[in-house]
Amino acid sequence: MKFAIIDIGSNSVRLMLWADGKSLYKKVNTTRLGEGLARTGKLLSAAIERTALAVRDFAEEGRGEGASVYAFATAAVRASANGEVFTRRVKELCGLEVDVVEGQAEAQLGLSGVLGNGDGGIIDIGGASTEVCIREGGEIVFSTSLDVGAVRLYDLCGDNALLLGPTIREAVSALSCPVCGRMYAIGGTGSTLASILLGMDTYDASKIQDYKMTLSALEDLTDKLFSLNAEERKKMAGMDVRRADIIAGGAMLLVTVMKKLSLSEVYASDRDNLEGYLAMRGLA
Repeated sequence: MKFAIIDIGSNSVRLMLWADGKSLYKKVNTTRLGEGLARTGKLLSAAIERTALAVRDFAEEGRGEGASVYAFATAAVRASANGEVFTRRVKELCGLEVDVVEGQAEAQLGLSGVLGNGDGGIIDIGGASTEVCIREGGEIVFSTSLDVGAVRLYDLCGDNALLLGPTIREAVSALSCPVCGRMYAIGGTGSTLASILLGMDTYDASKIQDYKMTLSALEDLTDKLFSLNAEERKKMAGMDVRRADIIAGGAMLLVTVMKKLSLSEVYASDRDNLEGYLAMRGLA
């Protein structure tokens, strides 16, 4: 059986084609569904349309590959006052029923995608939310979804470090949990930071997977990112140019969470919610 899984995030729409127990490929379309959500509480009409069209295109691609297609959405849709407008538009365009995943479930999706049933934890810096989930002895010992992400921060604070710092610290102030085993940074922020630290000219998932990022290296990179404007960042080896405007805030958020959890290192992962959703549906 072939499956096409579509992850509708606040910053991008992603497609994974899966067959014979493995991912054949992944694709991404950065549509910024969560643009303006932090200020208005609603999804913008233009963001709804461009994102729904991206979902339609990925659904058509999956069906063209002979795959069964599933789509799920996360923080931007669940947190908005008009999320049903988006899900209805997707159904109109391609007939897909979008599964809107709650925050706690999203945290566990990421954990399952990275670790399967193994112990350890994840920090998922998304566009509109951040999930932390930890498993020990085969049991979930901590799981939370914080109302802060890279796109939301950009909407609220722009690229201003002096505004971002206090906003981030306030957002993660209540975060406290026992850290057990290896912690992974997943999602676009984590993989982009790893790609930059590796100086990758072409994204290579095999090099990203399990790459160790120390707190000191991430702090230095965060400082460097804030010293550059978005256009200058686009010239950095490993930079996803579609994230150049939001990556500094995302990096500061990851560093702040690591400090809050007393982590000296995290590991990058190309595996994430896509694989986790497949497992949750019993399709893997």
